[in-house]
Amino acid sequence: MTPLGGKKKFMSEINVTPFVDVMLVLLIIFMVTAPMMMHGVEVNLPKVTTRNIKTSEEPLVLTITKNRKIYIENRPVEFDALEPKIKSIFKYRKNKDIILRADKDVPYGFVIQVVAKVKKAGINKLGMVTEPLE
Repeated sequence: MTPLGGKKKFMSEINVTPFVDVMLVLLIIFMVTAPMMMHGVEVNLPKVTTRNIKTSEEPLVLTITKNRKIYIENRPVEFDALEPKIKSIFKYRKNKDIILRADKDVPYGFVIQVVAKVKKAGINKLGMVTEPLE
């Protein structure tokens, strides 16, 4: 009972202020941390002027680091196991697209050897990732 003798009424409205506060804090956290969440193996890409390629399906990312280590997505792969690994990955995929990210300090001959393994595995579309010239 209230001091005037009336009955207490329950508030039937939803108070969204705490919800908005929590959502704003989460938004700020994600905005700050999103640029730091770069995935993949770190490589120093060469800079060139080219245009982007369009693909309908997410292509597989093949990375070569400056110390000649090869990664499919983020998993290390030995050079000799590259061809069978690519064949098994693309066995049931419709689009056979690979994006190659090679460090600019990797010898050209080694990159061509990796490209030859990719072609031997039956991949016809191979794109190379570069950074734009300033």
